[in-house]
Amino acid sequence: MTDGTTAAKERTEGPLRVLLADDQALVRAGFRVILSSGEGIEVVGEAGDGEEAVELATRLRPDVVLMDVQMPKLDGLEATRRLLGPARGDHPTKVIILTTFDREDYLFEALQAGASGFLLKNASPEDLIESVHVVARGDALLSPEVTRRVIARFSSPRVAPPVRRPPELTDREFEVLTLLAKGASNAEIAEQLFLGETTVKTHVSRILAKLGLRDRTHAVVYAYENGIVTPGGA
Repeated sequence: MTDGTTAAKERTEGPLRVLLADDQALVRAGFRVILSSGEGIEVVGEAGDGEEAVELATRLRPDVVLMDVQMPKLDGLEATRRLLGPARGDHPTKVIILTTFDREDYLFEALQAGASGFLLKNASPEDLIESVHVVARGDALLSPEVTRRVIARFSSPRVAPPVRRPPELTDREFEVLTLLAKGASNAEIAEQLFLGETTVKTHVSRILAKLGLRDRTHAVVYAYENGIVTPGGA
């Protein structure tokens, strides 16, 4: 699987292509106006239900899908699973889950389904536009605090899983992954490991590529699921 950072580097021409998936036409129209006003963004399609979203995303292969949670025929979480699941292979599309409900269970399910971010519909136009750019370049859309809180709540086992250190990673890459999973920014990782930020970015890109992860958000999920960090231990 191509990691998000590499994919962003490979894609150097043309505007970011966005697909809107929401069952309310007025909501889609509003998002279209906002995104079309943003520099370097093109809305390439609209879907009114989850099944249509999967069909259009598969055919149009947009860079980013803005996916509502509650839609007819197929909800946004299941649509994301079908679009980004293992059976889909190396799919370049990133998904941002949009909802009016600030629910942690939606957020965790979205991460597990392969989504790269989660945004409330009452976000400002500036935040909506920025979120598309953030996710397209492979960065995490979630704040470290939100990521830790949600994963700690929903992935906390009764007995901590044994640490499964990925053999593909060097010692330094494993250190970077551990700090990343604890919510550290590139600048904070650089400070703690006495590295330059550019070097940290390179390590993160290599970690994603070696582990077949889509972006930083899923590196956090991977670290929790493999016992590299534990709920409450960050």
